[in-house]
Amino acid sequence: MRSTSKAAVLVAAGLVLVTGCGGAQSDGKEAAGRAGKPSATPSTGLTRIPGVGQKLQSRIPADSRQVIAVYGDGENATTSTVVLYTKDSDTEDKGPKGGDAKGDGSTWSRERSWEAHNGKRGWTLHHHVGDKRSPVGVFTLSDAGGVLPDPGAKLPYTASAAFTPPSYWAKRTRHDFDYVIAIDYNRAKGVSPLDPTRPEGESKGGGIWLHMDHGSGTSGCVSLSKSGMRYLLRTLDPAQHPVVVMGDKAHLEA
Repeated sequence: MRSTSKAAVLVAAGLVLVTGCGGAQSDGKEAAGRAGKPSATPSTGLTRIPGVGQKLQSRIPADSRQVIAVYGDGENATTSTVVLYTKDSDTEDKGPKGGDAKGDGSTWSRERSWEAHNGKRGWTLHHHVGDKRSPVGVFTLSDAGGVLPDPGAKLPYTASAAFTPPSYWAKRTRHDFDYVIAIDYNRAKGVSPLDPTRPEGESKGGGIWLHMDHGSGTSGCVSLSKSGMRYLLRTLDPAQHPVVVMGDKAHLEA
């Protein structure tokens, strides 16, 4: 009886959240880089996250060694680029001529990038229910899940059919939530992404996820390819305190 009740709760919670999140399906493409995109930056030795001004840069926790940067193409645009950066470890490595080269743990490396989509109406500093815009800011990444079995995620992963989008959604969105990573915007940490708790109130929205892309804008989430989601799930490590910094170019650089 207890397991049946728990499943029912998850299904109910899933129906609440998926209607507040924006759907997506795999596009299978890794970003080759658009004009003005961060793909043109060096891949190693970065002293800060490119394209991110001091206002948001200062909100990245000092202990975070994994940062997903979402570079929106414009305040009202639906397209963006997702880039994974990792901070160098505090270890000693052999230099090119066999000498010791100590990594001081203060520089970033650009690991991977993917084309992506964000809210149907772009970005906002003041996200609220129904605005179809993705929230600008820096958010921790604590929990994951999806319809599909755990692909080897390091984040706590909840596999459940309750992630399945409602049948009345467009057919192209059927696999939107095969894999999701919860963005800690107005949600309780340490619980399934399906949990409907909204600590700052219902009006501020929630259910903002990284998930699979269906080729167009979302209701506030950020969507990318299935291969990208699998890579992130297998790479993001709670011990590295991963965060996402996200927004359109102007807001990111402010």
